[in-house]
Amino acid sequence: MSPATPVADRGDDVADDGRAESADERADRNWNELLQELRVLQTGTQILTGFLLALAFQPAFRDLSGPQRVFYLTLVVLAALSAIVALSPVALHRGLFRRRAKPAVVAFGHTALLFALVTVSVLLVGVVVFVFDVVVSTAASWAAGGALAFLIALLWVVSPLIYRHRRSEDR
Repeated sequence: MSPATPVADRGDDVADDGRAESADERADRNWNELLQELRVLQTGTQILTGFLLALAFQPAFRDLSGPQRVFYLTLVVLAALSAIVALSPVALHRGLFRRRAKPAVVAFGHTALLFALVTVSVLLVGVVVFVFDVVVSTAASWAAGGALAFLIALLWVVSPLIYRHRRSEDR
């Protein structure tokens, strides 16, 4: 089989995306795309984590109620968890370097990135709820959090599903 053989003609389980590339080329391309997505996610998570960590050293932090402190610590743990999960594909890649396991690393990275997106979405909603609770009121925090959760669901879940459905109909 030549490297120019379309994916659909090779008999594997990868859908034909119109590219003439070998399995190794596809794995390399998918890994590079995954890394770009991880970089975007990691940058935002690092900024949010920095904000959360700096908050504990502000004088007003002492004014938080017990439940607010517990919620804050939960957000710090979520921030750490999202960073750990988002970095896990890189750690796996390092551990399997030169072992011809790039397709497995890409598959793991895909799953880890989806889980990281879930943790980051919960973290984002949580941070907004926390800030609104401290600055405005508990009722306002739930309204803002609900609106943000709705927007995340719409843009991160519903929109991709709609585009995926339309694309499958076009084929």
